[in-house]
Amino acid sequence: MRDLKVTLVQQALVWEDPIANQEHFAAVLQKAQPVTDLILLPEMFTTGFSMNAEANAEEAGGVSQDWLQSQARVYDCAIAGSVATREDGRVYNRLLFVTPERVEIYDKRHLFRMAGEHEHYAAGDQRVVLEWRGWRIKPEICYDLRFPVFSRNRDDYDLLFFVANWPSPRAHHWRALLKARAIENLACVVGVNRVGVDGNGLNYSGDSLAFDQQGTVLADLESRAAVETVCFSGKALEDYRATFPTPMDADPFILEL
Repeated sequence: MRDLKVTLVQQALVWEDPIANQEHFAAVLQKAQPVTDLILLPEMFTTGFSMNAEANAEEAGGVSQDWLQSQARVYDCAIAGSVATREDGRVYNRLLFVTPERVEIYDKRHLFRMAGEHEHYAAGDQRVVLEWRGWRIKPEICYDLRFPVFSRNRDDYDLLFFVANWPSPRAHHWRALLKARAIENLACVVGVNRVGVDGNGLNYSGDSLAFDQQGTVLADLESRAAVETVCFSGKALEDYRATFPTPMDADPFILEL
């Protein structure tokens, strides 16, 4: 199993201004010039975590998807982030996983009711695992992190990642749960959050993190706007799973979506 390089992009977001956000992220990436396999942007990277769903929503296959694909081609990698997306009369908080050749999607399953997300967006009904450069990857979005059954590794993924707008008052939850997901699932885990203050006055402290399969921190962006690339060792992941095969003793269950 080859190594996988993942780039965490932690930045402030301009409230409900897709063009400004795309221009900013393009400039940040151009300056960083990452040599990577996968670039991760925050949740709703074009608008911030806005409940103004109808006004902000793009049609499926819209301009943000085109922009992501252009960046994927520039850096010869996959790039992912979520965007308010309209399809079949509903708006989804939709993660786009875009490579130079293809687009895959994951619609946020767990909607953050404390902000009324469930009143403005439709919940996804699919558990998604995709493949990229020899790694099996499970994408999730923000509040999904609090639901370990949904994140449970069925021996079908190697990397679990979360894109988020996770406010600073609950940063210690974010940090603890990301580490737990890595340890309990024998998987590499990345969480990419934003910094700054949003249009609702909520503060975000960032705390984007990358953990290996033993819960060892490989990257901690703390509260600064930053771009950082980590390299996950495929051999170390395989070796650890071979010597510490806890999934052999896992309890069976059925997840109903």
